[in-house]
Amino acid sequence: MNNPSVSIVIPAYNESTRIRPLLSEISELCELREPGTPVIEFIFVCDGTDNTGDIIRDYKKNYQYLMIRCLDFPRRLGKGGGVKAGFAVASAPLVGFMDADNSASVSEMVRISQLTREHDGVIGSRHLPGQVLQRKQPLLRRVQSRIFNGIIRLLFGLSFYDTQCGAKVFRKDALDAVLPGLRSTGFEFDVELLWHLSKSGYSLIEVPVIWNDTLDSRLRLSDTFSMLASLFRIRLGD
Repeated sequence: MNNPSVSIVIPAYNESTRIRPLLSEISELCELREPGTPVIEFIFVCDGTDNTGDIIRDYKKNYQYLMIRCLDFPRRLGKGGGVKAGFAVASAPLVGFMDADNSASVSEMVRISQLTREHDGVIGSRHLPGQVLQRKQPLLRRVQSRIFNGIIRLLFGLSFYDTQCGAKVFRKDALDAVLPGLRSTGFEFDVELLWHLSKSGYSLIEVPVIWNDTLDSRLRLSDTFSMLASLFRIRLGD
């Protein structure tokens, strides 16, 4: 089996009702992969209470050629904690992460990974010209997202318009340089990661993505307030 050129980490907390379409797309993409295109390993991080891990392992049995790894943890890691756990075992020179609901598809992750040739990291955006929203988020979520990103731009001096989009790929050596200094384990992980990479002088680019909202977001309004409180502590403690 070829060594992977891209490792994609997928936090999968209680995703038993949503994981199968993503697995189907992974197998279809790998079956149709042409020579010269990225070889991808998928690292699922399961830290919930349902049978998500069992579903993934059973699927893997029927598709032995897929480069799928499933990590199980007996306690909740949080979104950021799950991503970091996946990063720790990733073996490819490029490492990214995406949402288990497949809002930004595997095909989009492949496209984004190919843009890292000239940058240390590429992040997807739902707010840049050129984005394609196949199904938009509810209005309240969109307003909430814009307010959150406005606060983050002011607080951290980041130029990005969508820090929370679930589609990001980075060079592994850049990640390895900043991960030891990250404290976040929740949804705020994305912001702290981008901030540390930017402060360290790494080249990051934001690009529009094709996005299909699942209307089943795990992010609640209370999570947004918790994220902001954590990020204020991180920023003031710097």
